[in-house]
Amino acid sequence: MQASTVVSLVVPFYNEGVGVDAFFKAIGATLASVDAVTFEIVCIDDGSKDDTLARLLTASRSDPRIKILELSRNFGKEAALTAGLDVATGDAVIPMDADLQDPPELIIRMIEKWRLGADVVLARRIDRNGDSVAKRGTANLFYKIHNHVSHVEIPANVGDFRLMNRASVEALKRLPERQRFMKGMFAWIGFHTDVVDYTRQPRSAGTSKFTGWKLWNFALEGFTSFSSAPLRIWTYIGAFSTLLTLIYLIFIVTRTLIYGVDVPGYASLLVTVLFFGSLQLLSVGILGEYIGRIYTESKQRPVYVVRQVYGNSDES
Repeated sequence: MQASTVVSLVVPFYNEGVGVDAFFKAIGATLASVDAVTFEIVCIDDGSKDDTLARLLTASRSDPRIKILELSRNFGKEAALTAGLDVATGDAVIPMDADLQDPPELIIRMIEKWRLGADVVLARRIDRNGDSVAKRGTANLFYKIHNHVSHVEIPANVGDFRLMNRASVEALKRLPERQRFMKGMFAWIGFHTDVVDYTRQPRSAGTSKFTGWKLWNFALEGFTSFSSAPLRIWTYIGAFSTLLTLIYLIFIVTRTLIYGVDVPGYASLLVTVLFFGSLQLLSVGILGEYIGRIYTESKQRPVYVVRQVYGNSDES
């Protein structure tokens, strides 16, 4: 490790104006304690509607390490992370959130692990009391189901907060997906990985931008991005339903031949029709998720659009 080593922090911001000053105060104290490293702070304003951009510009005027990407609208956190990774120039890159739930002091331990030879250093949450019971429970359920059905295992309780060396960042940049599930993409590239554990803290300011509905859609994105198991499961369900239908058909024909035509049975017929109709709608919905991904990827639209770049205390 040379004195010219550069580490880039990639930090997406979306309506985080009330927490910008606190973030830079906390991060500044940590970065000042790291020897032989020059830091670059890449901030991505993901179409914020509050004063986030203005506060970022104010901070950049007094800190030349800050580079700001203003996206043309809100593209979502995955796209904002992608934008930051694309422009980060460091020998190592650390994506992190602006809400300080991921403690900045962990950066020191990550760099130590990197200096010892790790390509990727994951920050694993060992205590998530800062999250609600429902969020902790659904997160654990997601990891269990995803890792059971997917060929890419996502480390449990690991978010975007991590250190990646330049080789792993370049590998990630080669993945061409438009709909990006970053947790899975981080896991897919592999590389020699080490872990540091920490306790997740409550947000320093503001509120989470992930509602229950957004988290549900995020989970669906994860399942469909790295597994075809949902399609395979419905193949098995269809085969099993066909077998049951065949057995029932044989039963009805046999009973009719022995006892004659039995008019009653409207209720059971209605239930059967509704049941299998519902199965068909569910299976079409799952198939539609995959077709929708194909449709999105085929258009080849860019993941994000940059409106303006600011850096070195000057607007460009």
